Amino acid sequence: MAERRLVWDLPLRAFHWLLVLGILGLFMTAKADADWLSWLTGRFDVMWMPWHFRFGYFVIGLLLFRLIWGFVGPAHARFSHFLPGPSAFLAYLRNVAKRDSKPSVGHNPMGAVMVVVLLLMVAAQAFSGLFTSDDIVWAGPFFPSVSAEMSTLAGSIHHRNFEILQWLIGLHVLAIVVYKFYKRQPLLAAMIHGRKSADVVPADQQISSSRLLLAVVIALAVSGAIYWVLSQAPPPAELSY
Repeated sequence: MAERRLVWDLPLRAFHWLLVLGILGLFMTAKADADWLSWLTGRFDVMWMPWHFRFGYFVIGLLLFRLIWGFVGPAHARFSHFLPGPSAFLAYLRNVAKRDSKPSVGHNPMGAVMVVVLLLMVAAQAFSGLFTSDDIVWAGPFFPSVSAEMSTLAGSIHHRNFEILQWLIGLHVLAIVVYKFYKRQPLLAAMIHGRKSADVVPADQQISSSRLLLAVVIALAVSGAIYWVLSQAPPPAELSY
């Protein structure tokens, strides 16, 4: 077996797959899909919107962890390491259609931009949900803290943003498929085991540690911060049925 070298640390990989589960959970527990989820699980007595909120808090925690990890994590997880400048991005685009284009050690420039866009879109989706309501039963924890105009704006962002987010996720998945079968670059596999071929990763660019202890400390701090912030939420708004 060809030698492989570590590029993606374990906390980053865990973040990636937990975010996938979080977004899937948000989608499945959204009000519009609650009936479908009840049929799937056989649980018609469950109210799914509270779970929608829980998944939202979970995703916010993941995003805050990723933000911090982007400054203190191993090299290839850091924003300063993988975000391309305009010239590097344009240079990559000129060769992206070539089947034998050189693989990148970490994120390629186009993938790096997509990562940032997806993170921003997911953040907009999760945080806007804190201030929205369905005007009937359910309301985000900080809905009473904002004006009616701000809540309406947050609700508009929450619904329209998700439509765009679905297209971006689809584009992201399509890119992974193209890279796998057309360019012969197994991006998905690397995000599972964290390693790429030594032909792609020079010895001085592999990472030596996943910094697990630091990741655990950050995760605990983020969890505590979210718990505290939610405990400061005003009393639930009284919505009419």
